[in-house]
Amino acid sequence: MNLRQLSEKLGLSQTTVSRALNGYPEVKEETRRKVIEAAARYNYHPDTRAQSLATGRAKAIGHVIPHSTKHEMVNVVFADFIAGAGETYAANGYELIMSMVSDEDEAKAYRTLAQKRSVDGVIVHGPTLNDPRIALLQEIGLPFVVHGRSSEVPHEYSWLDVNNTRALERATEFLIDLGHRRIALINGLESMDFALRRRRGYLNALETAGIAADPKLMSSAEMTEPYGYTMAQKMLDGQNPPTAFIASSIVIAMGVRRAIEERGLTLGKDISIICFDDAISYFPNGDGEPIFTATRSSVREAGRRAAEILLDQINDPTRKSRHELWEAELVVGRSTGPAPTTTPAQSPPQAAAGAPAPRT
Repeated sequence: MNLRQLSEKLGLSQTTVSRALNGYPEVKEETRRKVIEAAARYNYHPDTRAQSLATGRAKAIGHVIPHSTKHEMVNVVFADFIAGAGETYAANGYELIMSMVSDEDEAKAYRTLAQKRSVDGVIVHGPTLNDPRIALLQEIGLPFVVHGRSSEVPHEYSWLDVNNTRALERATEFLIDLGHRRIALINGLESMDFALRRRRGYLNALETAGIAADPKLMSSAEMTEPYGYTMAQKMLDGQNPPTAFIASSIVIAMGVRRAIEERGLTLGKDISIICFDDAISYFPNGDGEPIFTATRSSVREAGRRAAEILLDQINDPTRKSRHELWEAELVVGRSTGPAPTTTPAQSPPQAAAGAPAPRT
């Protein structure tokens, strides 16, 4: 089907149909939705080269990803965000362009995208406390949306974030209500804004309850399963071990669970765990009943919504910056229970005489 045939089916002019598909702001939202639905129904695909020539747009969105020596941004959470954003791009006739660069070449990559007009906008991932990319993108005039926030940046910019402070505050309060007083936080990298906000929520809850924070029960590093395992082992081997853990991701929580189960301890009885769950499509928190009690917010939905905000900004450059703060849902799973009356075992159970020692 071509543009003329689609226009005839809709009873609209070819100009109106073309403008609706190309995101022109003067087209009514009802008309735009009608045209997009018809295009999908009749399997109409506009010529993207012709669109670019006609509109001066690249019809592409960029994601610049540094392969950092300090942290690895490309992980299961990032993949789900990209999947959500990609759905929005495809529905609106946009392509996704991903650039993998070294840390020192990141600023150059943004400037090159802007100079060559390779993309119409970008989404910024993993913002730090005072992220220099925000000022850079404003300087070069490339539309952008930040997934997360950068607390110390004074400039106005569009962002979508989860209320990380409240999510971890609520998780800590939940454990305190169960009688736990030795609560450990295994956090993400605290050079990242989200991790600092999560620590703040954890500390707020402890302070409100009159519980002194113990530095030995707090850690910060790249969010991997081995990190969760190693830190849980170390903390459980301490003189006054925790009775509960808060993990900054479900990936960390899997490592904590491995450390607990290797000691012969029971999850939710001897030790409790709460995690932050990004509701990852291919890494679900159980089938039906949740494995982990968690504060949950879908990163895939965040990808879809961040992409929508960015496309709105591209279609209407006069639109004011938009801010969306999502609250995380608390879901109760099998990983939490009342604080135990005895201290958790500090080492794995000894093998019976003649039995092989457990592998580590």
